[in-house]
Amino acid sequence: MNTKFEIIEKEVIETLHFPKTDVLEDKDEIQQRNSELERALSLGNLEHSKIKIFFEDNESKKVVETTVWGVTDKRVILKQGVGIPINRIYKTV
Repeated sequence: MNTKFEIIEKEVIETLHFPKTDVLEDKDEIQQRNSELERALSLGNLEHSKIKIFFEDNESKKVVETTVWGVTDKRVILKQGVGIPINRIYKTV
């Protein structure tokens, strides 16, 4: 990804505001995102590995390095119950 993403700490996420629209429009990209999130969940639960989540709030594009503790149908759950709406995530690495 060649677009600039601001690096933030996960503790800041709960103060952000997220629009309802999806940042991805292509069905293949959405499917890829879902697969990446399932992999991130496995890495978080089995190996406690941190991954980078590239996402966008109502102001700008951001990236956070953290462990994924859960994935629901609408949100990615991080430590201490902090969540990011799946529809605002570009990708995970």
